[in-house]
Amino acid sequence: MKKYILLFLSLILLFSATACTPKASILFNQRPITKENVMDYSSTFERGSRIYYLILMPEFQHSRFLNIQIIKKGDAQYLGYELFMTRNIRLKDEEDKYYTDYMVINQAGAYIMKVYSKDKPTKVLTQAEFYVR
Repeated sequence: MKKYILLFLSLILLFSATACTPKASILFNQRPITKENVMDYSSTFERGSRIYYLILMPEFQHSRFLNIQIIKKGDAQYLGYELFMTRNIRLKDEEDKYYTDYMVINQAGAYIMKVYSKDKPTKVLTQAEFYVR
């Protein structure tokens, strides 16, 4: 009887600990993002071309402001990372679950996009890598 109770409790613990919670994510695309091409993900872009991105936030953000950082990898400054660009965004009322825009980068290299919330500036909501040839 003791084994069955232990097995039952361990199964309950297993199912409650492995619950899937949606995370924020970033999708990059070479064309403006619409419902038809949202899954045409790409991570390599040409120099001087538009890099369209979609930031998905399944959890409600208490702050209406996001901070986006673009970090360039590979230079000798600051252990190989250089802060390339920052941008503060105010979300509109209809953009509480997503934000979409584009950027143009004219320097080749590997980049990381990090997204922070204004109310928790030390916690990264999401990050993704992309490359410019």
